[in-house]
Amino acid sequence: MFPRPAPGHRLATATGLLALLGYLTTGAWADPHAPAPPLRPVAELKAPTRITPVSPAAGSTTPLAAFAIQSTAKVGDSPAAVSSPGYPARGWYPAGPRSTVLAALLAAGVYDDPFRSTNLAKIPKADFEVPWWYRSDFTVADTARRTLLDFSGVVSAADVYVNGRRVAAAREVTGAYTHHELDVTALVRPGVNTVAFRIRPNEPSKDLTIGWLDWLQPPPDRNMGIVRDVLVRRGGPVALRDAHVVTKLAVPSLATADLTVRARARNDSDAPVTAEITGAIGPTRFGGTVRLAAHETRTVTFSPAEVPRLRLAAPRVWWPAGMGGQPLYGLDLTARVSGTVSDTSHESFGIRDVRAPLNAAGARQYRINGRPLLIKGGGWSPDEFLRWDRGYAEDRLRYAVDLGLNTLRLEGHLEPDEFFELADRYGVLTLPGWECCTKWEGQVNGTENGEKWTPADYPVAKASMAAEAARLRDHPSVISFLIGSDFAPDATIEKTYLDALRAADWNLPVVSAASDKSSPQLGSSGMKMTGPYDWVPPEYWYAKREGGATGFNSETSAGPSIPTLDTLRRMLTPAELDSLWQDPGAKQYHRSPSATFGTLSLYDAALAARYGAPTGLADYVRKAQLAQYENVRAQFEAYGRNATDPEEPATGVIHWMFNSGWTSLHWQLTDRYLDQNGAYFGAKKANEPLHIQYGYDDRTVTVVNNRHTTLRGLSARATLFDPDGTLRYDGTAAGLSVAGDGAHTNALTLPDSVPGLSRTYLLRLVLADADGREVSRNVYWLSGEQDTLDWPRTTWWYTPTTGYADLTGLASMARVPVTARATTRSDGGTSTTTVTLRNTTDGRTPSLLTDVHLVDGRGAPVLPVRWSDNEVGLWPGESVTLTAVYRTADLHGAAPRVRVSGWNTPERTVPAA
Repeated sequence: MFPRPAPGHRLATATGLLALLGYLTTGAWADPHAPAPPLRPVAELKAPTRITPVSPAAGSTTPLAAFAIQSTAKVGDSPAAVSSPGYPARGWYPAGPRSTVLAALLAAGVYDDPFRSTNLAKIPKADFEVPWWYRSDFTVADTARRTLLDFSGVVSAADVYVNGRRVAAAREVTGAYTHHELDVTALVRPGVNTVAFRIRPNEPSKDLTIGWLDWLQPPPDRNMGIVRDVLVRRGGPVALRDAHVVTKLAVPSLATADLTVRARARNDSDAPVTAEITGAIGPTRFGGTVRLAAHETRTVTFSPAEVPRLRLAAPRVWWPAGMGGQPLYGLDLTARVSGTVSDTSHESFGIRDVRAPLNAAGARQYRINGRPLLIKGGGWSPDEFLRWDRGYAEDRLRYAVDLGLNTLRLEGHLEPDEFFELADRYGVLTLPGWECCTKWEGQVNGTENGEKWTPADYPVAKASMAAEAARLRDHPSVISFLIGSDFAPDATIEKTYLDALRAADWNLPVVSAASDKSSPQLGSSGMKMTGPYDWVPPEYWYAKREGGATGFNSETSAGPSIPTLDTLRRMLTPAELDSLWQDPGAKQYHRSPSATFGTLSLYDAALAARYGAPTGLADYVRKAQLAQYENVRAQFEAYGRNATDPEEPATGVIHWMFNSGWTSLHWQLTDRYLDQNGAYFGAKKANEPLHIQYGYDDRTVTVVNNRHTTLRGLSARATLFDPDGTLRYDGTAAGLSVAGDGAHTNALTLPDSVPGLSRTYLLRLVLADADGREVSRNVYWLSGEQDTLDWPRTTWWYTPTTGYADLTGLASMARVPVTARATTRSDGGTSTTTVTLRNTTDGRTPSLLTDVHLVDGRGAPVLPVRWSDNEVGLWPGESVTLTAVYRTADLHGAAPRVRVSGWNTPERTVPAA
């Protein structure tokens, strides 16, 4: 994920990690050799009775509905018996169609909530150091058609059995991303059939699969299981596979698009056949015949040269959210033999053009459909136990759009097809790639995190690349593949990947690494991975060095992101909550297993120095929200402003991370429960379509226009106040124009000194349109004493701060009453609550970071929710109207209420019915 310190700075063995987990859990170093407690049984557990009926239709794909799982340590029967219909499977655990072992055990109630306290550390690893059985039954009405098993997502390897016979060995079915299709026609019988997988334990340092490193406390089963659908395919003698569309959009006119359709036609029979292949893309029809010898496979191609209608005039072009629509096309293919349907295929695709050349400064610059694009994104994390929940994924993608992000980076942990379908629909770009610091980078990184490759690894890597390329290439949301993360692959591995990509008709940019590394054929990555990953001040982002706003920074943030009190109370015990604010040097289990990121000491030191030592948990959390808001806002604002720098433009930034796979204290813009804190709303403010902002480096007030069209007649106003609301400076600029697509204009520059201005002060920026309507507002809390960075002592994970800005004057702000009026309307399962806030003080003091939370009858947050704006600043007499959109069902029958609080606003809750 990022450059690592020398091995001596990390735990070197699993034994050491187990001992550390014991320390984090109990305060005492655990004996790694002590016997583990046994699996907690589920009372009266019976094997699942759900049997999957398989569709008889040619071209059908039926996913297995469920599995029964059990440890091989508890199964004495032979593989032939276990994989035969009628096997009782008594005492086995039920598992969903995509489930790791631990996910199934959690669903069965075997262990306590792993997201709370140190419950995860109490789950014994020994239970997962042996293979586990997965078995499922399906019914076939007849055996006239061919039957094939189609699957990927086995973590990490498996022997596969059908009806008592082994059909594939673990040496063949290995790697989380390899795709497998097994012809089991000869074994399938009418009625009930059984498929069983003997899953081997996952070892990310030894297997080309999935690992976590320092993202979160790793799951004790290391995600062993089956995490994608196992499909039962039915068809005739000729199978259609690998159907896809290669698109070529005319740029910059966007007037035409050439579509080339390709698919493999495979004769699965022992005799030669002639197959008729027909296809359609909307109203466009095409077709032809292909002669296939026994067991022959041929590629069938339809191009505009043979089918002129595959050159589309005025194509419906796919755009990222905020730049245009997200239309999709459908490809339908049918293979017939002697007039009878043998197989069918359907694929969705989008038409768009992606280029990512290196600019004059050597940075990767993406262009979408001919328009330059500043990549503004976050690092995506799946659920820690790889549980797929479409609704939960969709909620997070909506959050990404709400934040004004355009990209999510997937470092390994490549989600199932539905994720990319949702990204296509919502216009969220994706940057998938292989993960760092596991076997994936063992060959180029020695044995630091992953073992060196053996000859057996190269075909697994090539098969993994081929499978993912075929799966991802038609999704318009996918704009690259990163074949390296911290390190670029060597020549042999690079060729392995590129050969697979070329064979898959991959026509998108391929990037050698997410760090500033090169590979022999691709050359420079055009990206940097310079951190930081822990706390730095807002000024850091404006420096044109290290992680500052130049080039393409593939993963970076100021580290800790303390959740709201609501979330903290769900994830930590009272004792842990006390430690959180009282002991900066305490090991924080919910931060990271890494020794580098084990505590909040850097963050807490800055918080106390800049805002004052916390006086309690609530005070710690409210100061954290101020710190996170200003820091995340500065990160995105700096990259936004510098996108058009003439010498070293910023071309992309990935906030590390967008979300966390568990209950975390760092690296997240939204927490596990989808609650929103200062980091979330700081990002939302910075990335609004039309935005006024302050430059920490040069005191300029800048207007950034992320819309496509030029805007004219704008006016900007900047006012400086003491914390008590005393006005010290008022500056305006009128008649401003700003071009679109991320261009900016400097409106004015604040004076170096203002008579009488206090050491801690407030800056209010307001942007109005040509009609005088407010279109952007931004409030900063600043200091005459700046943060001081010690650049020469920069490490791979942060730059030390030797002097802190003095923001302690904020503590003197008077408590300000803010009234709230709220109403709600509901329609079609969606509710919209409208809240009008007003600062009603008789004095001069503004309200700072005034937060509104939608809550139910118990006072619990209603989540997810999308606010028009939040955490706002209001001066006396000012009001603002905010809207919140959410699912009515998430009220659980209660009337909505809104809870208003803030830095200096007394908390109150008012009805919103």
